[in-house]
Amino acid sequence: MRNLTAPLALAAAMLAAAPAHAKPADADAAKQILKGSIAIPTVQGRGKVPELAAYYAGVLKAAGYADSDIEITPMGETATFAATLTGTTQKKPIVLLGHMDVVEADAKDWTRDPFVPVEENGYIFGRGSEDNKFDVSMMVAAMAQLKKEGFKPKRSIILLLSGDEETQMLTTRALAAKYKNAEFALNGDGGGGTIAEDGKPQYYGLQAGEKTYADFTLEVTNPGGHSSRPSPVNAIVQLSNALAKVGAYKFAAQQNELTKVGMPIVADQVGGNMGAALKAFAANPEDADAITKIRADPEYVGQIGTTCVPTLVKGGHAENALPQRATANINCRIFPGVPVETVRAELDRLIADPAIKVNPDPDASASDASPLRPDVMAAVKKAVHARAPGLPIIPSMSAGATDSYHFRIAGVPSYGVAGLFSKASDSFAHGLNERVPVDAIAPALAHWDSLLRDLSK
Repeated sequence: MRNLTAPLALAAAMLAAAPAHAKPADADAAKQILKGSIAIPTVQGRGKVPELAAYYAGVLKAAGYADSDIEITPMGETATFAATLTGTTQKKPIVLLGHMDVVEADAKDWTRDPFVPVEENGYIFGRGSEDNKFDVSMMVAAMAQLKKEGFKPKRSIILLLSGDEETQMLTTRALAAKYKNAEFALNGDGGGGTIAEDGKPQYYGLQAGEKTYADFTLEVTNPGGHSSRPSPVNAIVQLSNALAKVGAYKFAAQQNELTKVGMPIVADQVGGNMGAALKAFAANPEDADAITKIRADPEYVGQIGTTCVPTLVKGGHAENALPQRATANINCRIFPGVPVETVRAELDRLIADPAIKVNPDPDASASDASPLRPDVMAAVKKAVHARAPGLPIIPSMSAGATDSYHFRIAGVPSYGVAGLFSKASDSFAHGLNERVPVDAIAPALAHWDSLLRDLSK
């Protein structure tokens, strides 16, 4: 295990140096926490997640948290982390979500070592700097500052960090099962602000739903035989016919609270024909012309219903033999609230070939969108507008999965409310030379401070 003394001591010293009346947390202290986080390579297979959990525990203990306030639970090579700022009432707690693990990074492909944090030209470079160690570090710093001030929330605030969000999400499932009685969750790995290339904030996205990721395997088997004696049926041909049907199929257009509220705001941002189509669909989800225009644009097609596309095909076993087996993977992004079995059954009806089996991924589970709670919306509006007055706040759903997915399945409304504002040109999450702007730290701290104070009342 790497020596934690230096980075921990530095972070603790910065926290201690912050004046008692500081609100929000000290930006320099938070920056050191972020750098210390990046320096621990929490990639799958390296066993470093428990080390990062211990690092965060040290930062919080230096701010006054007791050993009993912090729980680190090993799970294989990884771990979960929980830190509680105890409330004064028996109201259900609110939980903060983030993940400690990061995707792999090959140092030879990077300009700088991905696991050595470098501050350069107004940015902090390193794997995980954006996804998700920036907002995790801001949450840790905000929790530390609240404790130092002696802040007493009415609702307990529990910081929950998973350790394999980028891979299997086993730690996420464990946390969701344990804290399923939470009032709601605030996720630092979703939402956030978008800044134009001229530096002006454009809008803030509040993630309140995620499409369900589900893979289905199409499988057809035949007796096979010599290719010189073709039979009336051929596994590859049968599968090809099925894939053609899937490729041409359009699932019914759908609308929920997120699209109904968010689409008109997006429409104003987009403008033009697409803006008009989005606004028309929000007003009438059966508008055929609007649906056709939206479906033709990869940027927006996923916002109005379930999509399924073939992504992998395998078939045959020899060049001179009739195929005995042919399989294909159908990747679906299912509209929130639609059961996985409903989509499987629809694919089965569409293909209409009893010889082809439609097998679902047994781990796929559907989650519904979270309601746009007035208290959460008001707190987010206050926090965002303190930084950018009047900035549009767009409720949204994402095609990818975060820890919120499993909390929603467990019945906990979850909201992606990241404090990071950034340009599209600065986003390199999962990519080379990942970075975050240094000047994003102070406003992100103010963002989290505002949310936690307002929503823990």
